[in-house]
Amino acid sequence: MAGLWQQLGSLRHFRALALLHYFICLLYPPSGALRLDTNASPPPLEGFELVKGNFSRIFLRVGYHKIGEIPAGARNISIQETVKSRNYLALRTHSGVSIINGNWVIDRPGIFTAVGTQLTYQRPNEIRSRNGESITAPGPLTEDIHVYLIYQQPGPSVFYEYSVPLKNTHPTSEPVTPPDILPLVHTVAPSHSGEKVDQDEVTNNDIIKEGPQPNHVPSEPNVSPGPRPSYTWAKSGHAECSTTCGTGRRQVLWECVEKDSQVTVPADLCDPALQPTHREEECNTQSCPAYWDVGEWSECSRSCGPGTQQRQVICRQVTHIHANGTETSVTVAPKLCGLSDMPVTKSTCQLKICSQWEIRSEWSPCSVPCGVGQRSREVVCMSNQGDVEDDTECNMNLRPDTLQNCDMGACARSWFTSLWSQRCSADCGGGNRTRATVCLTDHVTDLPLGSCEGERPPEVTSCDSGPCQNRFEWYTGPWGQCSSECGNGTQTRSVVCIFNNNSVMEVMDNSKCSGVSQPITAQPCRLKPCGIQWYVTDWSTCSRSCNGGYRVREVRCLTDNIAPSEQCDPSLTPESREECNKQPCKAEIDPSCSDQYHNCVVVVQARLCIYPYYRSVCCDSCSSAQKSYPKLFQENYIHR
Repeated sequence: MAGLWQQLGSLRHFRALALLHYFICLLYPPSGALRLDTNASPPPLEGFELVKGNFSRIFLRVGYHKIGEIPAGARNISIQETVKSRNYLALRTHSGVSIINGNWVIDRPGIFTAVGTQLTYQRPNEIRSRNGESITAPGPLTEDIHVYLIYQQPGPSVFYEYSVPLKNTHPTSEPVTPPDILPLVHTVAPSHSGEKVDQDEVTNNDIIKEGPQPNHVPSEPNVSPGPRPSYTWAKSGHAECSTTCGTGRRQVLWECVEKDSQVTVPADLCDPALQPTHREEECNTQSCPAYWDVGEWSECSRSCGPGTQQRQVICRQVTHIHANGTETSVTVAPKLCGLSDMPVTKSTCQLKICSQWEIRSEWSPCSVPCGVGQRSREVVCMSNQGDVEDDTECNMNLRPDTLQNCDMGACARSWFTSLWSQRCSADCGGGNRTRATVCLTDHVTDLPLGSCEGERPPEVTSCDSGPCQNRFEWYTGPWGQCSSECGNGTQTRSVVCIFNNNSVMEVMDNSKCSGVSQPITAQPCRLKPCGIQWYVTDWSTCSRSCNGGYRVREVRCLTDNIAPSEQCDPSLTPESREECNKQPCKAEIDPSCSDQYHNCVVVVQARLCIYPYYRSVCCDSCSSAQKSYPKLFQENYIHR
């Protein structure tokens, strides 16, 4: 009895030393050990050890690189990119079936059901987030999984951790070192079995295993005179497979047996904490027959009229059927589905009948009386119901022209003159008024002054501002006002011959001053540029020789450099048309000579009467013009 108490005392002393060693390790961890970060990782489950790992390498070849393997039965799995990058994480089973991001296909983030658990794949927002990708799963895994990195950007860094159950051991007669004094952290070199790696591509991939919580104190060993039997869990069979193909699941049955004899015993003799967690296994792993996966039809290629639409047809094969009813399938060669039975991928379609273009009006008259102008017409898009629709509903490539050029024949070169200046160059007596003259053709061209037909209109005309007082002697008065308010003009002054006798001036005859050089009486002047002003041509020939006709002239708003403008005062616009030849007509000598068109005056203005056709259809106008200007018609005819 005393010996038993002595043993118990030694045991208590031993446990006290173990606890003291545990607290010392907490305060001063041994060199090379890793202190647990309770904020970053949860504490390991009781009966489990925590495994951590880091994967980092500056440069790799672009493609898949294996990070490590996570064994079946693992729980609390977390795989996290520590640095945001353009790289991707990938998972596949030990048998080679892709779970996430396999076969160079990047999956969308979400929840994936595989290997007996739900794996959450997250890819944070690429702009706002600074976190990398992550894959988490509660477990337990029913199959080993392999973790890969799809390398695209230098400097990858991946941290992973998971918990695995401790090995099922039972007390024996051999002494066991209490876990209280075991080191907290244990570092194991990475395993590369079955994987060929070049020496220059070895990555930093450290795996750290953490044991059970240090505060777990094992029960005191039973003191018995002899060994007692030990029991363990053994597989007794399995239930029916959940599917006939595509890798189903079946329940694994376990029973408690005596370790040495393997005889079935009551389940309460085995430790329930050591009962295997993988109670399911895969079955019927052969692939299911391939089938055609038919997608939705695309939109019709045309909004109206005959078009085409397409759909995607892929040959797929189910490789895994999960417990929740979801399936994992892969794309296979089309010949496995039977090319002769392949659904069509292209079909014809028609949403509605297309609208058509309709011409609503004839061509309008030409925009100019001579030269090249434009004419227009109305074109609308009409539906098959007779409604006017937006032009976009019709084929724009088939739209009829709405504008068209028209040539009304060559325009005559005409003299254009500005209006006469309002002021006379002399305050009294005779003076001058002026105007500007330009030669224009085709409505816009400024030709040299010698290019117009006919004589150049005068630019200076005389004016009389009233009689001046007769004073004798060469005496010059002040210069008068400029004859033109703008542009080139003339100003004059009075010069008289007077007799000045002691401030008494007596006007003498101009001949008395013949011996004295006479001062000039006129000089050019220019007050300012005219800027923009109205210009007009001469009046045309009257449209009728009797019974009232009309004559026209062109009116242009021009700048100093004879460029067209629209800034003239509209209230000062000169008349471009007036009535003429209002006297009654006399009986025609030749009734057959008459005008067949109302606009024969244009034919006369364009000098077209020299052609037989125009002389016949505009006989009256051409005959009258030829009588008025016979020489002009003869010269034009010879010239042409």
